[in-house]
Amino acid sequence: MMFGFRRTLFVAAVLVAGPLAAQTSAAAVVYRCPGPPVLYTDALSPQEAQERGCRTIEGAPVTVVQTRKPAPASAPTLAAAPRPADQRIDPATQRARDSDARRILAEELRREEIGLAALQKDFNGGEPERRGDERNFQRYIDRVAEMKAGIARKEADIAALKRELAKLPP
Repeated sequence: MMFGFRRTLFVAAVLVAGPLAAQTSAAAVVYRCPGPPVLYTDALSPQEAQERGCRTIEGAPVTVVQTRKPAPASAPTLAAAPRPADQRIDPATQRARDSDARRILAEELRREEIGLAALQKDFNGGEPERRGDERNFQRYIDRVAEMKAGIARKEADIAALKRELAKLPP
């Protein structure tokens, strides 16, 4: 962040000093070079400027925009600010909310584990039974790949639910 601020100051200095230098010396030309960070410089030779696709801004009106200083990184965020005493949640209410959340997550975990068991049973260790509509072997291979991806998703969902349950207080 500080680098951007210094660059802005440099650009402002070049833009302000550029026309003054151009009046005193005909050799000082300011170039505007394209790119994700647009570059204003007078340190290029005409050949380098042409290779980079830079344009001269001699005599063009220049506007300098000052930027605000970035906020310090140690400033507290709104999410970390403590609640006022009148907005605090009663501990009994919070325990009830936590137990409801635990019950809902446990229920969801149970459903996902049942779904995973059903998928694994159908998957049959990587060799599910072929169906009548799978005369083409590629269809069978595609279905097996979809089943494998579905099992991986279920396993990831179960792991995420277990992590969420671990975060809740007992």
